[in-house]
Amino acid sequence: MDVVLPQTRGGKETPLPAALGIAGNRDDDPDLRRMRPGSDSRPEAIMFGSTPQLLLPPLREFARRLPPLAATVAFALACGSGQASSKPARTDLVRVFTNGTQGYSCFRIPAIIRTPDGMLLAFAEARRNSCADFGDVRIVMRRSRNGGRTWSQLRTVAENGDLQAGNASPAVDLPDPRSPRGRVLLIYTTGNAPEAAVMRGKGARRVWYRTSVDDGAGWTAPVEITASVKQPSWREYATGPGHALQLTEGAHAGRIIVAAYHSQGPPLPDGRSYEANTFFSDDHGSTWKLGGTVHAPGSNESTPAQSAGGGVVLNSRDQSGSRARTVSISGDGSERWNSTFVARDLPDPECEGSMIRYVAPNAPSVLLFSNPGNRRERRDLTISVSFDGGRTWPKHTVLYPGPAAYSDIVLLPKDQLGVLWERGGEGGIVFLKLPLKPLL
Repeated sequence: MDVVLPQTRGGKETPLPAALGIAGNRDDDPDLRRMRPGSDSRPEAIMFGSTPQLLLPPLREFARRLPPLAATVAFALACGSGQASSKPARTDLVRVFTNGTQGYSCFRIPAIIRTPDGMLLAFAEARRNSCADFGDVRIVMRRSRNGGRTWSQLRTVAENGDLQAGNASPAVDLPDPRSPRGRVLLIYTTGNAPEAAVMRGKGARRVWYRTSVDDGAGWTAPVEITASVKQPSWREYATGPGHALQLTEGAHAGRIIVAAYHSQGPPLPDGRSYEANTFFSDDHGSTWKLGGTVHAPGSNESTPAQSAGGGVVLNSRDQSGSRARTVSISGDGSERWNSTFVARDLPDPECEGSMIRYVAPNAPSVLLFSNPGNRRERRDLTISVSFDGGRTWPKHTVLYPGPAAYSDIVLLPKDQLGVLWERGGEGGIVFLKLPLKPLL
């Protein structure tokens, strides 16, 4: 049985009650520290429908004694008066990148696309020594031929020695006459110093791409495009992360648009030295040009999506303290931004998110957005929906009410959505497939 989970109401969250003991993703959370095999205080999982929830004393014994239906009802009542706009989909999780395996301490920063032949390509940063952003970080990939049920062996697709290669932004290039079955572009950045040093002018970021014409089995040599997509005065620079966009409608159909962000000058308080931007290619990656900068200090990691008629919506993380998303709208393929505003109905704890357009049969298009929909913590993996091209976001569905951080979403056959997401900053990366209809 599905359970109605807490939702945002009027721009405010209805938090899960502390008595449920659903652990957060903070490193100093005592419940997380106690979650070790053999510990008497380890939280136990109880199934509500298909969803495991962690319960701590004193609810453990109470939940264990309840029949399944009564347990489900008890959980829904304990969650308070938050009213979901639709029943949440099942959270059947498939582990894709597991921390502490394959010789890596940590996997972070997911990205996912689906090729024209139906292959799912999942990307992540493999971090050798810790979960830190810098230091022996490379981009790895796994493929799935069966809609995400099973995944291929891990392989490296971008590296920079023992320094940093990351922020994967893959795109599917469909109308390229040289590749009638479609081509995959993997755009990414490399760095030779931590972000804090680069922002002080001590280090550099470079931008590259590789291509594949066989569903990610083989890749061309990296091509550097830094001079075309990064101004010399910009210091910190990163792509995405998450999937890039190819327009399919309007005057700029075929254009590949990559979200990015940069800093300029010495670091400012509250992340205000950051601004989001885009860059694009109109010739299948042969040449690249800078798009418009979002003149909203603090705008950071971003995700682009197409709106009706070939417009572009950019949804950005805001480092300036709004605890909401910054949304920008362009009518010229992201060369300029006609409007930029803080979307107060998209709560966000200063984290990455992912956005995609969905067109149902005989229905107007909608935008779907995934993020940890909690203003205070990276938790509560949420899908939000806009019915007016990103201007408002009235519907929110919590898919997982526990630790959640970065995510990327992909459309699947039979009106389904795939979500590749971090179970907290240090919880590995999992895949979730769910029907779209309950979200709309």
